[in-house]
Amino acid sequence: MGPEVIIISLIVIFVILALCILFSNLCVVPQGNTWVIERLGKYSATWEAGLHIKTPILEKVVRKISMKEQVADFEPQSVITKDNVTMNVDSVVYFQVIDPKALTYGVERPIAAIENLCATTLRNIIGSMTLDETLVGRETINAETIKVLDEATNKGGIDITRVEVQNITPPLSIQEAMEKQMKAERDRRETLLEAEGHKQASITRAEGDKQALVLKAEAERDAAIARATGQAESIRLVYEAEARGIEMLKEANMDERVLLIKKLEALSKLGDGRATKIVVPTDLADAAADLTFKTEMLGFGNNTPVDGSATKKPAPKKEDPCCNDAEKSETTKHFANEHVDFDKI
Repeated sequence: MGPEVIIISLIVIFVILALCILFSNLCVVPQGNTWVIERLGKYSATWEAGLHIKTPILEKVVRKISMKEQVADFEPQSVITKDNVTMNVDSVVYFQVIDPKALTYGVERPIAAIENLCATTLRNIIGSMTLDETLVGRETINAETIKVLDEATNKGGIDITRVEVQNITPPLSIQEAMEKQMKAERDRRETLLEAEGHKQASITRAEGDKQALVLKAEAERDAAIARATGQAESIRLVYEAEARGIEMLKEANMDERVLLIKKLEALSKLGDGRATKIVVPTDLADAAADLTFKTEMLGFGNNTPVDGSATKKPAPKKEDPCCNDAEKSETTKHFANEHVDFDKI
């Protein structure tokens, strides 16, 4: 093998090595990530997303950091409330890296630091609250925790975006007491609702009865007014008819004979047998007597003379159909047996 072949082989080998070194130092940073680069052990640059060429041997990638929002779910922490109730609180922290250099060189274990800081912050906040305030004050706890964590983690290049208290687990005895209290409260509200419903039903029923009575009274009043109006109208019509009759009689030049006939018609109506008392005016009685005398003188009516000498025939005695011999008294039986002549007594 000649020297030319050896030189060509060395050149090829050098080119291949150069290409391998070049390709091995070509770095592609994905979107949403940053790389921290050191040159000879010292911070050199922060690479954003894209293609980068690293200097062989001199530069190295110290840390690859995700710039996306991340979630850290911590273990439940034991806390004590203001009223000495021990319970476990499970929290979740949402954070995002805003400064890769500060994160790389600021805090050794940032997630562990956040967990411990979150635990101490929750103990301080919940320690100043009672159990009931803790159960209903999650928003207050979240806001106070975010404020404390954000101030502490900004130096480490981390931004705390949100803190959520997932679970608040009181002791079993407290849970049982809360369940009993909740049941009692529900029973109380049920009783109140039933009482309110009964009250409303009674009020509605009473209002309905009142309205019915009012309508009934108005109906009776309208009916009475209608009846009174009808009676008044009928009386008015009767008197108007009588007045018209009197006017007609006046217009016809009525004499005493017509008046006498009218009086006799009125007397016949009074004597129809329906009235128990009949009051006859004196002038009407005199007129009737005069009319009877004139009728006899003129030969009208029955002029048969009355025979006063005729003797009365005694009416045959009839037995009392209502009394039999068994029901007659002793005195009656005595006179019946002796044939007493009552005409002689």
